[in-house]
Order: sequence, then structure tokens, then C-alpha cells
Amino acid sequence: MTTAAPRTFAQKAIERASGEHGLVPGQIVDAFPDVYMSHTASWRCIRTLEKMGVAELYDRDRVAMVMDHISPAMNAKTAADHQLCRAFADRMGIRHFYDVNAGIAHIVLMENGLVRPGQFIIGTDSHSTIYGALGAFGTGVGFSEITAAWVTGKLWVKVPESVRILIDGELPAGSYAKDVMLKLIGDLGADGLTYCSAEFGGSYVTSRSVSERMTFCNLAMEMGAKNAYVAPDGETRRYLGEQAGVDAGAYEVLLPDTGATYRETVRMDASGLMPQIAVPHTVDNVVGVDEVAGTRLDQVFIGSCANAKYDDLAIAAEVLAGHKVARGVRMVVTPASAAVMAKASASGVLATLIEAGAMITNAGCGACAGNGGAMADGEVTLSTANRNFQGRMGSYASSIYLSSPATAAASAIRGVITHPADVMTGERITA
Repeated sequence: MTTAAPRTFAQKAIERASGEHGLVPGQIVDAFPDVYMSHTASWRCIRTLEKMGVAELYDRDRVAMVMDHISPAMNAKTAADHQLCRAFADRMGIRHFYDVNAGIAHIVLMENGLVRPGQFIIGTDSHSTIYGALGAFGTGVGFSEITAAWVTGKLWVKVPESVRILIDGELPAGSYAKDVMLKLIGDLGADGLTYCSAEFGGSYVTSRSVSERMTFCNLAMEMGAKNAYVAPDGETRRYLGEQAGVDAGAYEVLLPDTGATYRETVRMDASGLMPQIAVPHTVDNVVGVDEVAGTRLDQVFIGSCANAKYDDLAIAAEVLAGHKVARGVRMVVTPASAAVMAKASASGVLATLIEAGAMITNAGCGACAGNGGAMADGEVTLSTANRNFQGRMGSYASSIYLSSPATAAASAIRGVITHPADVMTGERITA
């Protein structure tokens, strides 16, 4: 009897989705995704189907549509696109349709139990890697691929090489999961994990909440990862049961085998890591906060699928409590989902943010997707989003810096980029 070679998570996930066995990195197979996510621009897929004369979907229950990138509609064209998507969902009997009031697609799908361990999920957003926080294989694709999956149920995928990222140690006061990821992105580069499956582990990762794991897996895309993954455990089961209403018997956990082959293993000791900042205009241009402390700000944005979950807002509120946003600084807070906003409202987090001078917008992508929060020439924003590309938030002559919610909140108080420990109670890390 031949014993199967040890396999990584990615190999197992693609074997499950394709029905193939013995897959190796570089091999190309047809896979059948469990979920096909498309956002506001789903209208592109619909128009393509109309031109093709296709009237039936492969499996309408695998389709998830979320109107998140421009919500609510900002002009007649967007309103018509939304209208087309609503009518299509009604006509096709698509149950998983989430309108402009729902929030960011990734968070909405995870909150509503559409993302489960072992699944293979595609989405029209590069940060679909976030689904790995629940032990799923998530990857971004184009609208043509989603359209093809709507009709055929499948798409081809190349089995990626895998890289283990082991993070150990405890962070000092003022540093968070976002800082760890910015440090990794700065060290490995924007192409450091191109078309690789990033498997996160180590004592720091396993001790983190699902929300923080979302930050890991979301930002893995900024190193070029095909997908990202954290092995499901008790924290995963708790989230799925309490938050998403998914019973443990409703999914299959896939774990990498001992002895599986990895392209490399990256080790990081997070002890003593100071808050990190990505400086304009690339995410991998990363420095410690002290190197840019004092940089004047016009705007602070707390939002995006990377850092607008409930605990992100709660951290910002903890820093801002008893303080005011600096005169001349606009602070925009965009919760990731309606559920996040409701929880933040009930707990008093929103009230704290508002009392400090923040402006709360409706749940959605908001300024991260260029929908509000635009800057004029020469202006500077400190953002908790996942990208700081030139022109992403208005003028090409403006600048975006990236940070954690704690650093963003502390900086909003001072009006300049600030180490959060300078306004928090805690040990100040300067090295």
C-alpha cells in the first residue's frame, strides 16, 4: 500500500475542491469553488451573461453578491448598477445578496456563516485571502472568472507553493497585529510571497482572535500571496458558533501534514516590536513609527476589511477616550459591517468616538475604495486600510500612510503621527 506524501493546507484544499489526488505545486486543475463572491461591480458579470444568452446558473446558492464598494450609490450610474444587481438576484433566486446597508463583503460573508474551514472560495477582490482566518482557501479573481464559475461551476487553479510564517512572542503596549503584518510586508517585500500559500502559525498567531487573524490573512495579499491560512482551533469554533451560527459538524477542517514540503519557513519574534508605518506610496515601504513621528496630518481614516472590525474600533475608542481629535484633522470612521456598527453602538464605542470628534459613516468600504474621504493636493492621511497607493484617496499629489487603529487614534489626538504609547498608559518601546 502506497502512503500519500505529506501535504500542505493548499494541496489538501485544492484536492478537495477538484476531486483530484496527489497534487503537487505547479500542477493545474479544475476546481469547483464553494462560494463565488462578487461586489458592487457584479453588474459586469450580469451584462456578460446577457450577451451570452445564459439564463441558468450552475448553483445559485454558491453565489454571494455584496454591494459594498460604493454604498450608498453616489451617482445615477452606480444606482443603476445596484438596481441591475438587485433585479438579477431576485430573478435568479440568489439568497446571499447583501445590499448597500450590509458592509464590506469579506466581513459580511464571514459573519453570516458563508465562510467555513476547508472551503475553496473565490472573490472579485484581491483581499479574499482573508477567508483563511477561518481555515478556508480564499483567493481573488477577475469578473470574467466569476462569470465563468456562475455558469460552469469551476475554474482552473495552479497549486501554489507554500510558505510557513511562524510568529512568536508577545507585543508591547501600543503594538498590534497590524504592526506585525506591516513589519513582515516591509521585510519580505510586495512580491515576497507571489503565488504562494501563506500558512501562519506560532504562539503569537494561535493566541489571537479571529479578528486579528483576519488582519494577518487580509494583508498577506500585500506580499503577493495566492491565499493565506491559520489552522482552525477552539477560537475558530467559537467564532463560527457564536458569531456565524455555524455548527462544528457543518464543515471539514483541513490541517497541513507533519513533514509537508514548504518553499521556506519565515520566523519572526514579535517581542519588542514598535508600531509600524507604511509610508507613501507602497505598502512595503515600512518604518518604525519613530522615524516618521511628527508628520503633520489632515485626515485619519479607520476603516477597511483589514482594520474596521469591532475590536479595531474598540481599540481606537480606548485610545481616544477623554481626548479630542486635533483641530484641523478630519477623523473618518467606517465600520466594516452593520453588525459591527450595531455592536459598537450598543457598547458605547461609537459614542466615545463621536465625543472625541470622529465622523462615523455607514458600514462599507468607504474611503479605502475611494468612496468618500478624498484628499486635496498636498494633504496627508493616516489610514488603517491595506493600501496606500498614490491617488487611492483623491489627489495624486496627496499622501497616505498606513498604521494600526491604535496609532491612528493617537495620531488623531496629536494631529501628527504619534506612537500610541505616548497617549496611552503603558511601557514606551523606542527600539
